[in-house]
Amino acid sequence: MYRILLVLGLTVVAVIFLLPSLLGESSAGWGFLPNRKVHLGLDLQGGTHLVMTVEADKAVENALELMVDEMRGELRKANVRPKSIERVAGPALQVVVPTEQSDPLSQVLKDRFPNLEVKGSQTVGQELTVQLVFYKAEVQQMKESAIEQSLETIRNRIDQFGVAEPIIQRQGDREILIQLPGIQDPQRAKDLIGRTAVLQFKLVREGANPEEYRDSKKLPPPGTQILWDAKKDEFGNRRRGSPYVVESRTLMTGDVLTEARVRPGELPNSRIVSLDFNARGARLFEEITGANVQRRLAIILDDTIYSAPVIREKIGGGRAIIEGNFTADEAKDLAIVLRAGALPAPVTVAEERTVGPSLGKDSIRQGMISFALAGSLVVLFMVVYYKFAGFLADMALIFNVAYLLAALIALDATLTLPGIAGIVLTMGMAVDANVLINERIREELRLGKTPRAAIDAGYERALPAILDSNITTFLSGVILFQFGSGPIKGFAVTLCIGLITSVFTAVVGTRVVYDYLLSRRRLQTVSV
Repeated sequence: MYRILLVLGLTVVAVIFLLPSLLGESSAGWGFLPNRKVHLGLDLQGGTHLVMTVEADKAVENALELMVDEMRGELRKANVRPKSIERVAGPALQVVVPTEQSDPLSQVLKDRFPNLEVKGSQTVGQELTVQLVFYKAEVQQMKESAIEQSLETIRNRIDQFGVAEPIIQRQGDREILIQLPGIQDPQRAKDLIGRTAVLQFKLVREGANPEEYRDSKKLPPPGTQILWDAKKDEFGNRRRGSPYVVESRTLMTGDVLTEARVRPGELPNSRIVSLDFNARGARLFEEITGANVQRRLAIILDDTIYSAPVIREKIGGGRAIIEGNFTADEAKDLAIVLRAGALPAPVTVAEERTVGPSLGKDSIRQGMISFALAGSLVVLFMVVYYKFAGFLADMALIFNVAYLLAALIALDATLTLPGIAGIVLTMGMAVDANVLINERIREELRLGKTPRAAIDAGYERALPAILDSNITTFLSGVILFQFGSGPIKGFAVTLCIGLITSVFTAVVGTRVVYDYLLSRRRLQTVSV
């Protein structure tokens, strides 16, 4: 009795999970149905395939850039007055100090910067020039960390982008493989993934006329730089707009952000990006705005000025906004990038492919043809060779496929072309268990046993061989899933699930029918 209830219960659950995929939009009004459908992979529904290269060397250069201000502060505490501290090619830091301050410099480097080593030093007149580089082990760790952090940052951005079942994984030493099923706009995906999202707050220089630098090669005043805002042309594309003279010193960066959200602007259909800072950022922002009332504060993202409002008063509470005449997608993508964090190093597109949905339809059609052909051959063989027992095996095969697809939906797994190959293989293997059972029943009948005794013995004695063969194959599938890439994983998922459902339908599903017929005394002989 328990076998009947188990089969009926699993069948009802499978039907509930399969109905949304079978009925499509017409199932929307059925509130008891799960809101899930079969997820199709990139090769079936089309999408974007990207291979991004992480420029890990830039992470080392960025680390040296950030160390300039830190080193200047530490030397000041030790009463060392450097002539200059700058990053030079190598990458390396070059420090120039008076020769009489060489000993205090060495002590500061030893105590505060143990990850730096002296590459070379030179004394010219009264000045000592020292070049510092990271230790090799430190450089290797930085590069590895940059790749892993880039992988995690890209994954965070894509998760918020709303792509179902993306594939994001490391490939080789410096590459990241990205597959986005259903995304037919690769440019927007590249823009979202590749943006460095360096957010900076800088003061606009008072009294400077930025128009002097629009069309000339005139250098800006010392301690300043020329940055441009972005304007939209008649086609909605962003172009370089007006110049600004801003102070080179960065007052605050995006590392103090905790949240970025899109909100409606004051004008109709306009949008702004609201920023929330952590405790340190809120304190810094309050100090900056309090010390610079009536000055303009430029909000800069990737060297483009998005907003330069006048500070009217000290601003507490740890909040700011970015205004930039955004479209809905632009505002959303900007918030995603800021919220997910900045990439530690630039990424470039090494390979790009767009798989059209028409190719996916061809793959589905060919997969269904192979599925139908393989299924027909198996069904025909079993009925011809094993008669009624073969018919039961074929019914078990149908339930097996239904259970398998329902399990894929329940687990939110993605069905790929290799996955279809795994289903076709499972169909061929699914009847193996029934073949073993039927052959054992034949042997028992030849020994003169009754139908009930032959069926009981057939199932009991075939079970160890069925479990042994399927467990070894299942373990192979687990290894493929653990160490394989995207297509291999798709094959492994359907193979492992198919093995479980095929054993269940062969050992339990067909036995239910025999038990029912024997209980009703309708089985005088076994057609096998």
